[in-house]
Amino acid sequence: MKMVQIPESKFTDKRETIIQGLVEKNVFKINGRQLYETSLYELMKTYTETDQAG
Repeated sequence: MKMVQIPESKFTDKRETIIQGLVEKNVFKINGRQLYETSLYELMKTYTETDQAG
């Protein structure tokens, strides 16, 4: 039986994309927490705010 590779979920891809975007804007922490420790909601909120500010 051959193992089938399961692609990463769109949720994980989206999260990864947002984290990359924030890092490009020199945002490395949100409320004192590392980006990877932060909820997707918080990441999206911060991303949107920095997008509008800049």
